Amino acid sequence: MTDTIGADLAALFEAAAAAKSLAYAPYSDFPVGAALRDEHGRLHAGCNVENAAYPVGTCAEAGAIAAMIAGGGRAITAILIIGNGPNLVTPCGACRQRIREFAAPGTPIHIAGPEGIRQSFTLEGLLPDSFGPDNLHRKNMLADA
Repeated sequence: MTDTIGADLAALFEAAAAAKSLAYAPYSDFPVGAALRDEHGRLHAGCNVENAAYPVGTCAEAGAIAAMIAGGGRAITAILIIGNGPNLVTPCGACRQRIREFAAPGTPIHIAGPEGIRQSFTLEGLLPDSFGPDNLHRKNMLADA
């Protein structure tokens, strides 16, 4: 993998793939992993965790964001999501908004399958004209990142 992409992206891919292998997806049989890099350069990963009482489960992106916050990070500088199947596994609408809370419009969002990176977007590309902390006249935490 590091032969075809840079080391930083390879590290995200490996962390997301490792998290995906731990996913709890007995109902959908669709494991997903996510890994992000925070403003300190640290990696945080998460996987989807389903629940018999749909939709109580947790998305992989939400798990990675929670790990970042618990680890002291406050800004996403890049995120990678990995899933199986022939289609792109992009963040759901709720996770796009979760990512928006901690990422700038130009933050890269990489979508991968088991074989590698399939496509890369920016947050603005996936969630144009989004609503975020600056809309509430709160200090934009990303301005300091």
